[in-house]
Amino acid sequence: MPKLEPGNAKLEEESRPQSNPVRDFTDLQVWRLGRELRKLAYSLMRGFPSEERYVLSSQLRRAAISITANIAEGFGRYSYQENIQFCRQARGSAFELRDHLTTALDYNYVTPEQFKKADALAQRVVQTINGYIRSTKALQASQGRR
Repeated sequence: MPKLEPGNAKLEEESRPQSNPVRDFTDLQVWRLGRELRKLAYSLMRGFPSEERYVLSSQLRRAAISITANIAEGFGRYSYQENIQFCRQARGSAFELRDHLTTALDYNYVTPEQFKKADALAQRVVQTINGYIRSTKALQASQGRR
């Protein structure tokens, strides 16, 4: 399996020493940020009304879980291209999560401050996924593989 390092070179360098290669998806800064977003989403859902348990809460939960799950699954795939495709799915889930947060704001399930914090983190996750995709494409090109 090819090494898929670094996900986002700048963020990866900030979070770990240069000599430590990425050995597991949990080493990826992009996955760690997604995990932080998932935890924040779960904490916000605790304040949702019970009638949203099987509607908005469920959708928000699925989107939040999908981000980290797709990053992890892509990391475990054999080819760079498959990894990139799973990262694109994770990015789509991050945008979906942002839409669900907007719905929560519109119905006063979250405060504007809570929304702003969660949306900013979701946007950071998207930016980091984009960096990880660019880095993976560059690594793929440098090795001449598809």
